[in-house]
Amino acid sequence: MDEFKAAPLGFTSADVADLPRTRPQLRDFPTPIVTLSESAVAHNLATMADWCAQAGVALAPHGKTTMSRELWQRQLDAGAWGITVATPWQASVALGWGIPRVLLANALVQPAALRALAPDADRLTVWADSPRTVSIMTEALTAADPSVPLAVLVELGGAHGRTGARGLEAALAVAAAVAASPVLRLAGVAGYEGALAHDATAESLDRVQRYLEELLALHDAIEAAGLYPPDGPVILTAGGSAYFDQVADVLAPRRSAGGRGRDVEVLLRSGAYITHDDGFYRSITPLRRGPRGDGREFHAAIHGWATVVSRPEPGLVLVDAGKRDLPYDEGLPIPQAIRRYGEPVAVPLEGAVVSALNDQHAFVLLPDDAAVEVGDVIRFGLSHPCTTFDKWRALAVVDDALAGEPRVIGMVETNFG
Repeated sequence: MDEFKAAPLGFTSADVADLPRTRPQLRDFPTPIVTLSESAVAHNLATMADWCAQAGVALAPHGKTTMSRELWQRQLDAGAWGITVATPWQASVALGWGIPRVLLANALVQPAALRALAPDADRLTVWADSPRTVSIMTEALTAADPSVPLAVLVELGGAHGRTGARGLEAALAVAAAVAASPVLRLAGVAGYEGALAHDATAESLDRVQRYLEELLALHDAIEAAGLYPPDGPVILTAGGSAYFDQVADVLAPRRSAGGRGRDVEVLLRSGAYITHDDGFYRSITPLRRGPRGDGREFHAAIHGWATVVSRPEPGLVLVDAGKRDLPYDEGLPIPQAIRRYGEPVAVPLEGAVVSALNDQHAFVLLPDDAAVEVGDVIRFGLSHPCTTFDKWRALAVVDDALAGEPRVIGMVETNFG
């Protein structure tokens, strides 16, 4: 199994398959390594499913977070509506894995990709934010002759945000173009509030609120203009992992009309919740602010482990994990605990800070009285699941990363191409 850097040297495919039975100690695995804590994943799946049920919204988690068939299936088993993806290739992977409903949260304007995905139009929904996008899709799909029209959501953006039509007038023009296409079906409205804010200050929360209210106004304007098909439900979707509480507050009142009008499916697309983290998402998750948290919290399921390979000067050690192994785009790894050389149990490590990462090394600054030596192993909290998983073809699954002696109970494979 040399292709899996998370597996011990000399491990075979049979050894990996036997992990649920043998349950070896994590200290027998090489570093650097990133682990996935089963206890935390199970807790997060149940917590998010319960939260969505109470809020009256559905969930189409963003699959690009993990690109793991096993984890996607667990999300579906926990009640997810479908899986969200970001690129045509990711959509092809999801469709090939048999995901029943795939939401491509992006414009699909590559003719070859349109032709390739056309046979699965009954399971695919895409976004559009301009009449030209609609024109390209119509031209390519007319030639491909799909069995059903491709579902399209009109994407509304915001000033200085990411993609999305700017303003109701521009978005309505997109909706009209979709409604007029013989090979497309106007299926609802989409947006992404996370591009407009990056913290939980009052100013950021207000900006998100105003954007979501405009998203709802777009849906109402499309309905008033008679642009939606006469029958069938439509989708309202927004919601990353930082502001899904506000999305539910604003959009959920339009859900399933129950005979009083058109049925509306309100979809969150939060993806990072399944593993959470000890950095960015820990600081911004709605479960730590506001009444809906109700005392619940997600648990961090991803951790890095690295061995001290050098103590070249007082107050500094180098460990064998760097940018190729650990995320750094939303904050550097956080030293949490240390397993001293020859000892079985990790103990808290206070006052240590990662100051920089090279490709294969992290610089860890220590307090003067820290007893850290070459050969010790440090456990790190991580920030940002999306740039953690893509560094690993397989992650070692442990029963509980915070246990005294974590045991490896399996491997979760990823598929990032």
